[in-house]
Amino acid sequence: MPKRPLSDPITLRIPADVLTEIEAIAEATERSRSWVIVRALKIYLQQEGADILAFGKGLQDVAAGEVEDMDQVLKDLERMASNKVA
Repeated sequence: MPKRPLSDPITLRIPADVLTEIEAIAEATERSRSWVIVRALKIYLQQEGADILAFGKGLQDVAAGEVEDMDQVLKDLERMASNKVA
């Protein structure tokens, strides 16, 4: 099986104002524009991207019937809370 390259070149259009900010950050940090863009994408993937994927997984779980009854969950929580000594 052929090895996948460490990175794949892509082409994209970036609005001029965003590119200006990327270039300013790259200059301030003495990094390349590519480094700044990759870092921004990684942060997006860890935050909003992860939320999107988790939501999609939740939809798949619901479709597969892998759910908990909310009323039962609340009853269980109330039972556990009432068993604790204050």
